[in-house]
Amino acid sequence: MDIQVLTQFLMWCTIVNLALFAMSFLFLAFAADFVYKMHGKWFPMPRETFTVVLYAYLGLYKILILVFNLVPWLVLASIG
Repeated sequence: MDIQVLTQFLMWCTIVNLALFAMSFLFLAFAADFVYKMHGKWFPMPRETFTVVLYAYLGLYKILILVFNLVPWLVLASIG
């Protein structure tokens, strides 16, 4: 696998992951009550705990996108 193929792969991984992140954020921002009611049936927990879990999920997902997709893509794009 050469650098161009890996660069394109990481570019598309970054685009797809950022799109999923944006959709998750929008869904959780505008339909948080629906998500809480759906998950509340399976995992009973207070609303405050649920909000913290969602905030941690979005934060971790954003960090993972940066570390494993965006930064390697930028490095390969700059040296390629």
